[in-house]
Amino acid sequence: MADLSKLEKLARLIRYYILLSTTEAGSGHVTSSLSAVELMTALFFGGSFCYDADNPDYPNNDRIIFSKGHGAPLFYSLWLAAGKVTEEEMRTLRKFKSPLEGHTTTRFRFVEASTGSLGQGLSIGLGMALNAKQIDKLTCRTFVLLGDGEMAEGSQWEALQLGAYYRLNNLIGIIDVNRLGQRGETMYGHDLSAYERRISAFGWETITIDGHSLGEIINAYQKALESRDRPVMIIARTVKGKGVSFIEDKENWHGKALKRDEFEAAVRELGEVDTLVRGEISMPEQVRLERIEPQIPAKPDYPAGRPFATRKAYGNALVRIFPSFPDMVVLDAEVSNSTFSEVFKKAHPERFFEMFIAEQNMIGAALGLSRTGKIPFVSSFAAFLTRAFDQIRMSQYSDANIKFAGSHAGVSIGEDGASQMGLEDIAMFRTLLGSVVLYPGDALSAEKLVEEAARHRGITYIRTTRNDTPVIYNKDEEFPIGGMKVLRKSPSDNIAVVAAGITLHEALKAYEGLKREGILIRVIDLYCIKPIDSALLYDAVSQTRAVLTVEDHYAEGGIGEAVRSSLSNHHIQVHSLAVRKMPGSGRPEELLEYEEISEHAIAMKVREIMKSGKDV
Repeated sequence: MADLSKLEKLARLIRYYILLSTTEAGSGHVTSSLSAVELMTALFFGGSFCYDADNPDYPNNDRIIFSKGHGAPLFYSLWLAAGKVTEEEMRTLRKFKSPLEGHTTTRFRFVEASTGSLGQGLSIGLGMALNAKQIDKLTCRTFVLLGDGEMAEGSQWEALQLGAYYRLNNLIGIIDVNRLGQRGETMYGHDLSAYERRISAFGWETITIDGHSLGEIINAYQKALESRDRPVMIIARTVKGKGVSFIEDKENWHGKALKRDEFEAAVRELGEVDTLVRGEISMPEQVRLERIEPQIPAKPDYPAGRPFATRKAYGNALVRIFPSFPDMVVLDAEVSNSTFSEVFKKAHPERFFEMFIAEQNMIGAALGLSRTGKIPFVSSFAAFLTRAFDQIRMSQYSDANIKFAGSHAGVSIGEDGASQMGLEDIAMFRTLLGSVVLYPGDALSAEKLVEEAARHRGITYIRTTRNDTPVIYNKDEEFPIGGMKVLRKSPSDNIAVVAAGITLHEALKAYEGLKREGILIRVIDLYCIKPIDSALLYDAVSQTRAVLTVEDHYAEGGIGEAVRSSLSNHHIQVHSLAVRKMPGSGRPEELLEYEEISEHAIAMKVREIMKSGKDV
């Protein structure tokens, strides 16, 4: 039985440090932290949360995610109450180089995933719960603290649907219904029944409570832990700014710290604070995970010249390399028969998760899986990954190890039309800090690059092509990240044509036609668009008069800009062919001609550059 009097002392201590740290910082989300104090105090120290605080990486630790990442002062204060943060450290809140950042990030050792862009924590928790229940077979549970304002985000409801679909009874959400958002009242204010009706309709068990009654809260957690076949949402009525009368339930206090005199008045209201009291977190059940020894995969082999789509090679590669990377999982957004991740699904259904047409939740779940040590491969149409860019962007702040595969890229997909053409994806993934962007030109290189992606630690994007393209490489060829391939070369080359994917084959066809005219060009396969080895690229193009990049992507942020940036320290003229007109439906060859990225357009541009007579 929980000691309510001690929990009350701990709650007072936690409130004190929320106020102290934010006043010292001069900023921070005080009211949002104060509203959830009892909810989190009862969770951490009431016996429901099991965690070895001396071993944060222990796999059977329960997980706690603050989806409302602005509640960071509360999160850090909880760990002070657990004896793992000092007052001196609390005074560094929001200071440069302090791990106690303004929103929770993985720089602080007890944070499971960086949050702050609202509406993402439940998806992350879903991924962690999937791992525990269906992959590692652990007894741990995942708790997610949610703000009522962020429940307006569609990604929350994507996560609710999938949590019920996979019957994740080890996933427990807690909504801090404090009524106020940043600028005023939230959509439903304090109407708990509005949340209860909607969430229960999605298949979750719901429990409504007074979020400041420690007894009710503890009973709610105990009931949630008893769920056998579905996830649980605790819906708690709270007061924003609870514990400090002059900011309780008041507007225009979101994200504002107290001034020194206000802090002193607030502390007087708290009453006696025992700064020495500390809480105990229950220890998790001891388990031992079975580790599968990696095996050396067979080499892929495709007959030279045989037409084969790189998207199909992607699916084949997943199956081939799985024995070498037994921590792999594969997620798809209801297009696995187009991305060809279905090949992996058929071979290893226990490691495949259908996420349906809910890309934002899929990326959040992939981050949760990544943070539990798995290697998620996530696939959809390249165009549809753009709608989840916020989730993709946020994953970089959690040291994510996610592999993205975007199929149906560019106008070369043909008749489906502009809505299905990924034309912004290279730019999108290039913007991420430390990301890798790969664009294989044939099935063999696609297989090898999927393997390189699995081996690489970090965010990696693989762009695949819908149409069949001839196999141009042999099975002994290697494709290191940062590399490129010079496919056609002579001492008399006039122009270096840099291409990737579908336009590589257009460049090779242009080479043959120009050669018959006595014009020699160098053809370079830039299969790794990021990072580019600048020295290697310069060496490959420096003996030519100019560089011509060709890409089935918008000019902004694509291959042309990547090459220009890489060669910016050298006086080399760079020309670019890219998608510059509004595309529509048509045959692939028609669209390549229309956008002037076909073999004929390449040949014409080469002649134009040479006719200009400008030496570089």
